[in-house]
Amino acid sequence: MELELKRGGRTARVETLGGELVSYRDERGLEYIWGGDPAYWPGRNPLLFPIVGMLKEGKIRFDGREYAMERHGFARRRKFTPAARGEDWVRLELRESAETLALYPYPFRLAVEQRLTDTGFSTAVTVANPGEGPLPFCLGAHTGFRCPLEAGERFEDYELVFPERESCPTLLLRDGLLDRPAALPCLEDTDTLPLDYRWFDALDTLIFEGLRSRSVTLRSRKSGRGVRVSFDGFPMLAFWTMPGKKAPYLCIEPWHGCAAGTAEGPEFTDKAHCIVLAPGESRTLAYRADTL
Repeated sequence: MELELKRGGRTARVETLGGELVSYRDERGLEYIWGGDPAYWPGRNPLLFPIVGMLKEGKIRFDGREYAMERHGFARRRKFTPAARGEDWVRLELRESAETLALYPYPFRLAVEQRLTDTGFSTAVTVANPGEGPLPFCLGAHTGFRCPLEAGERFEDYELVFPERESCPTLLLRDGLLDRPAALPCLEDTDTLPLDYRWFDALDTLIFEGLRSRSVTLRSRKSGRGVRVSFDGFPMLAFWTMPGKKAPYLCIEPWHGCAAGTAEGPEFTDKAHCIVLAPGESRTLAYRADTL
C-alpha cells in the first residue's frame, strides 16, 4: 500500500512494504528517487536492518547459536504498519514475528518516520528494545537517486561534492565481504569526486569510513541541480550503482554497520559499528535529502 505526502507543491509516496519513501517530486514535478527498473536494479530506497551488506556464507551467530540471513537483512521485505500520520509525514512500525525470530532471535520495535521538509525529505529510524536482554543490530539506508535528473545529461556530468576536503581511501570488497585492511586511494585531499562508471565496474561499491564531512552533494555540473544528503550519526558512507549496466541512478548510503569483514569474528557483536541496546533503550538515526 502506498501513502501520499504533500507539502508546498511537493509530493512523496511511501510504501508500507519496507517502509520506503519510493518517490519524491519537487514543485516542477521533477522526480528524484530511482523508479526501480528491473533492467538495472528493482530496488528504490530500502531500509537495511538488522544487517548491512552480506554475512559470511549468509550466516551469523547470536549468543553462540547460528542463524541465516540474506544480504541487507529482512526489514526491506516486511510490511510495516502505519502508526501515525499527517499531511506531510507518516510513521510506520515493524515488530518481531515468528518469521523474524527464526532469522533474528530478538523482540524489537522498528519505527521509520518519513517526512517532507521545506527543501526535501527526511528519514528517521528508531530501534527500541522491549526485551529482557541486549539487542544488537546494524542499520543502513540505500536511497537510489536518479542520475541524471534532466534530459540531455549523462551520469558523467555529475559529481559528488563534500563540504570538507577529504583524504580517505575506499574500502574494498572481495566476494561481497570487506577485505580489511585493504583499501584503494580515492579521495586524496579533495572535496570533489567526478562520477565515472569505471569506479563501480571495477569495485562494485565505493565505501568510506571516517569522513570528516557530515553531508555530500550529488550535483550536475551542467544544470547545478542535485541533492544534498546529510548523514550525521552514521560512521560510514557508501555509493553504488549496478556494475556493468551504465545505470541511470546512484545510491547514497549512510551506514551504521557494513558487510562482514574477511577476518571478522563469528558473533554478531564482532561486526564493525554494531549497536547494542540495553533493555528498554532506544536509538534514533536519521538522514535528510535537500534538493538544489
